[in-house]
Amino acid sequence: MDLDALTAARRDEWARLDELGRRKRLSGPDVDELVTRYRAASADLADIKTSAGRTPEGDHVSILLARTRLRLTGVRDNVLKQVPRFFVLQLPAALYRVRWSTLAVTIGFLVVSSLVALWISGDPAAVAALGEKSQLQNYADEQFVNYYRENPNAIFAGSVWTNNAWIAAQCVLFGVTGLWPLAVMMQNAIGVGTSAAIMFSFDRGDLFFQFILPHGLLELTAIFVAGAAGLQIFWAWVAPGRRSRAAALAAAGRSLATVAVGLVFALALSGIVEGFVTPREWPWQIKVAIGALALGVFLFYMLWVGRRAARAGETGDLTEYEAGTPTLTAG
Repeated sequence: MDLDALTAARRDEWARLDELGRRKRLSGPDVDELVTRYRAASADLADIKTSAGRTPEGDHVSILLARTRLRLTGVRDNVLKQVPRFFVLQLPAALYRVRWSTLAVTIGFLVVSSLVALWISGDPAAVAALGEKSQLQNYADEQFVNYYRENPNAIFAGSVWTNNAWIAAQCVLFGVTGLWPLAVMMQNAIGVGTSAAIMFSFDRGDLFFQFILPHGLLELTAIFVAGAAGLQIFWAWVAPGRRSRAAALAAAGRSLATVAVGLVFALALSGIVEGFVTPREWPWQIKVAIGALALGVFLFYMLWVGRRAARAGETGDLTEYEAGTPTLTAG
């Protein structure tokens, strides 16, 4: 192959490829031409490397191809753009998607925990089955409150944060089973109901609410959201619609796994409240008000910011560049 002859014959075509690759806007025909010229230049580069090895002409064509490839495929946003997009669009949109499922999980949790509390506290035999009366009395008088005060505030806040974040992550990541989120919700509902029953049986119902509500308003809501996200992943597998089960499950898993990441921050806030507000000997009205404020911030982010993100077309899923080109589905 005569390299000089090839360069002379292809110079105008390479220049046209360079021009198209530098344009800010491309029409449909321009894109088609760009793809065609990209393929032709790729063949030219292969001929040059096969016949002449590394040459200035080959390096020039290689640079043109690299620029064109970036133009056709796009480039990943830098971190300074990805982080705001995650917190302003992806995360609130994902939270907004599970709002009704979260409400259903919340109602179910409250019904189960209330029934357990009423049943046990109303039946002396059921209360006795939980343990010796002296042990239960000690739990109601001392252990329940001491649980929040026996460890340093920072250590306690960190431990409950990591524990609750792990529970939330399990609900989302194992949500495809359908059973795991339900088992977690049921276990926690029975635990809360049983604790309430013991406290009410020994006339400590006021302490129960004073020490549960400050942090529990946000903490339990975050767990409910995690359970709802897990169940929606399961439902995407059960009822995929027009998509294949694998495609539906992948899309739901990508978008709703975002919830698990976001709940880490929500549970960090509830952990701070549990570690630094709940144990304080402040008027219970102030502690509950702080807990309600923390919940209000989360609900505002989930519902108001999330609705705006959803109206902008966000679903919480990754961008096409991050997730890869999707498979087209008819219909």
